[in-house]
Amino acid sequence: MQRIFDLFVPGRVCLFGEHSDWAGACRRFNSSIRPGQVIIAGTNQGIYAKAEPRSDTLEITSTLPDGTQSTPCVVKMEKDALLELASEGGFYSYAAGVAYYMLTFYEVGGIKLDNYRTTLPVKKGLSSSAAFCVMVARAFNKVYDLKLTTRAEMEAAYQGEILTPSRCGRMDQGCAYGQVPVVMTFDGDLLKTGHLGVRSPLALLIADLQGSKNTIKILADLNHAYPFPEDGISQSVHEYLGPINEGIVARAVTALEAGDAPELGRLMTEAQAQFDAHLIPACPEELTAAKLHAVLADERVRELTFGAKGVGSQGDGCVQFVARDQDSRETLVQYLEQQYGMECFELDLAPPQAVRKAVIPAAGFGTRMFPASKAIKKELFPIITPEGVTKPVLLANIEEAVRAGIEEIAVIVRADDQAFFDQFFNHLPAPDLYNRLPAQARQQCHDLQELGQRITLIPQESQEGFGHAVHCAREWVGNEPFLLMLGDHVYVSDTDEPCAQQLIHAYEANGNRGVVGVHAAPPEDVSHSGTITGTWIDEDQRVLQVRELAEKPNLDYARNNLAAPGLGPDQFLCLNGQYILTPEVFEHLQHDIDADVRDAGEIQLTTALEQLRKTQGLLGYVVAGNHYDTGLPERYLQSLIDLHGRGTK
Repeated sequence: MQRIFDLFVPGRVCLFGEHSDWAGACRRFNSSIRPGQVIIAGTNQGIYAKAEPRSDTLEITSTLPDGTQSTPCVVKMEKDALLELASEGGFYSYAAGVAYYMLTFYEVGGIKLDNYRTTLPVKKGLSSSAAFCVMVARAFNKVYDLKLTTRAEMEAAYQGEILTPSRCGRMDQGCAYGQVPVVMTFDGDLLKTGHLGVRSPLALLIADLQGSKNTIKILADLNHAYPFPEDGISQSVHEYLGPINEGIVARAVTALEAGDAPELGRLMTEAQAQFDAHLIPACPEELTAAKLHAVLADERVRELTFGAKGVGSQGDGCVQFVARDQDSRETLVQYLEQQYGMECFELDLAPPQAVRKAVIPAAGFGTRMFPASKAIKKELFPIITPEGVTKPVLLANIEEAVRAGIEEIAVIVRADDQAFFDQFFNHLPAPDLYNRLPAQARQQCHDLQELGQRITLIPQESQEGFGHAVHCAREWVGNEPFLLMLGDHVYVSDTDEPCAQQLIHAYEANGNRGVVGVHAAPPEDVSHSGTITGTWIDEDQRVLQVRELAEKPNLDYARNNLAAPGLGPDQFLCLNGQYILTPEVFEHLQHDIDADVRDAGEIQLTTALEQLRKTQGLLGYVVAGNHYDTGLPERYLQSLIDLHGRGTK
């Protein structure tokens, strides 16, 4: 079985700077032209596909937004055949153009691409053709492991699309960056890009004006002004697409990064007014856009939005709005549908997840599981999921982190185990063994390799405790918060939100203070776990301001000092083995290492957490889910029984 790759590429909307991309490219001929600048964002809607290799054919099937399937396309991976199909135009010409480019420059074989779902509307100024070209380029990149950067995928998509009768600018392929805002600068042949962060969520809306426009005429009329202006109208076009646009984009970047919706809306309104004043005279037939301007002038629309402007090349195609909030956006959708018969598409710009990295210590010897831990590391002990899949505990942890949105994972390992873990995550079994695996297991081999791309193995030269293992990741973590997970626990959520993601959201919602996951535990668990007490800071009693944290206290101490308010008799809040920690914890760990502060002969994490609590505050969060301990014989057995017997989220 060949590996099948799941792919998604969104559309893109140009928030600011339309037309300045091709205008900036004219600096090749006139250096007095200002560089073009645009801000784009990936849409909520997009193209979904599965890709797998074929020896010598390009096979494409596609599903349209209305659910209908187009006639499949099969063409030989030969340059003449691909070039002929690309030049004919039509939907599959885009795939053929990109395939021609990939064959010419990377000497790839064929692919089968099943575009099984499309939520991106076509011909609405959302770059549906560019998204499909990026999809094809990404499919070749993944299937043949070309290791192309996003910029290289964009270039392949662009070069492929211009082989078709369609004409596009380089801005269109910006959808390759995904569902994030990106600022792009066009300076002659030079393209610069930069990701923009968003401090708070922004609710935007795109709506189809149900009108008509002639994009070819708009581009032709505006291009008459370039590269050298010959009259007042041409000079006005240069002024707007140059210095005026630069100023608006610069302020829009600031507004986006601040999450300032009112300012962003005001800038859209300003940009539209300047666009109208400077560009309508160059193409009045198309840019007067009666439908667009009627909607922009609608008092009800203005009540529900901070501002709005046209989309894409402008004209009566689409319009975009900055809604005042989510409720206003919903009301606006209903109003536009009822009043104008417009089709609407939501666009959400959200802050990036605050926690990107995870650390999983897996260097312990497993003394409590000896002699089994001499044969196999305790973090690799097998579990059986409710789906009947047998996998090592560590893999379940890594999958939990990925589901929670973690991008990079450091696994702390013994120095002499590093080669083994590298082999496990980054290499396929020997061919004779691989070929004997069932189809699902072969796919899992490739899934492991994909996970391996996220993993950094960090050796712990000497095993001196949990805190010491965490400290080994200090340089790798850098100045970021991180998720810490015990390597011998398994986590299953009671909700659709993974346990680790619940902690991340608690961290983000409570001033970015460190958070430890906890659960209500019976007395017999106390001597095996870290235990906390404190004061609830929410009505639901899910978030606790930690007053004291003790590592594996005896039961008498816990009863006298660690009772948590609101729990039943003889119930305690014990750590579940997941933490969101700030980088300051490394300073406290470094102090303990330098001063040789040990408990039971080891550098403990709890000591550093107590210092973190004193200096910054520490929260406990009651996770909606279960954790299964595999580090003790009886608990491992019970965990196997309980885990296999329940459903997963």
